Amino acid sequence: MTKAEVVSKISSKTGVEKVTTLAVVESFMSEIMSAVSENEAVFLRGFGTFKAKKRAKKTGRNIKKNTTIIIPEHHIPSFKPAKIFVQDVKNKVK
Repeated sequence: MTKAEVVSKISSKTGVEKVTTLAVVESFMSEIMSAVSENEAVFLRGFGTFKAKKRAKKTGRNIKKNTTIIIPEHHIPSFKPAKIFVQDVKNKVK
């Protein structure tokens, strides 16, 4: 499902114009990205948690040049679904 499809479904269910719905969805995503970028977790009860996860320093390989490189520690965005969400997917997806 694409963002446009999400906007279309929300718009048809709520009766709000697509332009307004798109602005709300864009703003929602922007707020989540800015909060996670500032190392702040976003908790959505019944859905899940968006947060920054720390990756440790590790050694990698450049297989083209056959050399070893050091990958420094860094943070990546992560999502952990709520238990209700996980159970719903387990029960409905076959």
